[in-house]
Amino acid sequence: MFTEHDLRELVEFVAPAPVLSLYLNTDPSEGNADFHRLRARSMLKDINLPQDVEAIHRYLDFEYPFTGGGVAIFSCAQEGFFRGIPLAVPVRNAIHVGDRPSVKILAGLLDSYGGYGVVLVDKQGARLFYFHMGTLVEQEGIMGEAIKQVKRGGASSFPGRRGGVAGRTRAVEEQIERNMKDTVEYATRFFEHHKVRRILIAGTDENVQQFRSHLPKSWLSLVVGTFPMSMTASHAEVLQRAMQVGNEAEKHREERLIEDLITFAAKGASAVVGLEDTLQAVNQGRVQTLVISEGFRKVGYRERETDFLTTQPSEEGINEGRYIKVYDVVELAVNHTLRSGGDVDVVMQAEKMEKAGNIGAFLRF
Repeated sequence: MFTEHDLRELVEFVAPAPVLSLYLNTDPSEGNADFHRLRARSMLKDINLPQDVEAIHRYLDFEYPFTGGGVAIFSCAQEGFFRGIPLAVPVRNAIHVGDRPSVKILAGLLDSYGGYGVVLVDKQGARLFYFHMGTLVEQEGIMGEAIKQVKRGGASSFPGRRGGVAGRTRAVEEQIERNMKDTVEYATRFFEHHKVRRILIAGTDENVQQFRSHLPKSWLSLVVGTFPMSMTASHAEVLQRAMQVGNEAEKHREERLIEDLITFAAKGASAVVGLEDTLQAVNQGRVQTLVISEGFRKVGYRERETDFLTTQPSEEGINEGRYIKVYDVVELAVNHTLRSGGDVDVVMQAEKMEKAGNIGAFLRF
């Protein structure tokens, strides 16, 4: 299971020798293992790093199971470095050679698919799921005391409540309340243990609302959506629905994020947009969150001694050999941001983001 810790490990690896990075979409619906291996050979055929190319072919031939949506592979044979990372979700085909692993795509996948906590709740208990990168990692359950409904009465006898629910006595209401509080307490421990980044709540409207009413504000702020679901649903059904709701919520979140970024930048309020201004903020270690359009790349320059990034190097610096031309300066901006403790948010192509230059950043200061 690929985690934030693994991403940081890749970010910290910088080599004096070339590092070969390969992202391969292995979605079974697009072809079998032989088809994907052939595509990898086509992508690697012009790469003049025979040891690394051989290591990747060996991994694809004998280790990778071709059961998921994609794979990310990193190799630096001269430094004895190799990582093969199976992915449950599809990935864009890409290849990169540089002095460090290319992590932009992985950062985007973590941003989109990382850390989902799902709670499927009823009046007696809940089923809890932790999904990460499109895979069920763990599930648990809690069961409180059974709710015994009564036949008499047309409304709750719970004092102070107007109307009520038919068939519920005060004792029933109190038992539901105790169960719900226990469920929330158990769920928050589950969320905390797995360091969830997003929460989805499933069940009937009444149960979802009651669960939310007991959830602490710190966790309530992570709730991105709700959906109806039977307590007997399979984990595959829960995952499929959770990803649908989560993806829709992610689109809305990205729209708000882009709107805030552009507005704050226009006001000069701790945000910038556009490639060169963003690179300057990256160079200064000011970036709290780097926001980039998915697939955005640009040729740029890196200063040899300082790692300074720019698209506008001085003519003198170029003549003196101080700058190295790089195929994707955005990739290096991602690396620099993560190394300095910032976050990276990869958004799907949006017209407003494109007009802003496909890149921007919220700043620390």
